[in-house]
Amino acid sequence: MPESRLTDGDFTESAQPYALFAQWLEDATQSEPNDPNATALATVDPDGLPNVRMVLLKGFDQQGFVFYTNYDSTKGQEILASMKAAMCFHWKSLRRQVRVRGPVERVTDAEADSYFASRPRGSRIGAWASAQSRPLESRFALEKAVAEYTARYAIGEIPRPAHWSGFRIRPVQLEFWHDRPFRLHDRVKFDAEGEGWKKTRLYP
Repeated sequence: MPESRLTDGDFTESAQPYALFAQWLEDATQSEPNDPNATALATVDPDGLPNVRMVLLKGFDQQGFVFYTNYDSTKGQEILASMKAAMCFHWKSLRRQVRVRGPVERVTDAEADSYFASRPRGSRIGAWASAQSRPLESRFALEKAVAEYTARYAIGEIPRPAHWSGFRIRPVQLEFWHDRPFRLHDRVKFDAEGEGWKKTRLYP
């Protein structure tokens, strides 16, 4: 198992949070039993009440962290209303956590089309059949919708629904946390500053 301590060597002046995140995600890929890319996504509703749920990270680079959803869903509507969100990754096997906060942008149609085409056929049918977050009268109603769209797109490619696409969080802050004995944990925060990042070590 990877060493559980964050040393000053992990945070040299040239250290970049994206590079550290990439390493931690790779470590999680080797140790987590399921979905190392799972993350808690936080939004707020029109009344300012927080909302959180698990989603899967589908890509990240220097531009930000990408996930996909139905724009008509609760999370889709909440994000579109504020264009802000936060994520929290927690890898229990490694006793590590990463928090991400920032403004949100829509991914391009080309990005969404490319990812949608890579999904299993059943998942693409599901994107059409599910009126995500809205009341469902019965399981049979969902299965009927799946059957209808399966018949509609029995042959050829399945187009991406206009309401299904992705979001990218462009972080203004990332915080890395690592468990240490006696709750004297390592915490290091990176705040966007100009073209770079300001690093701050925090009390646990």
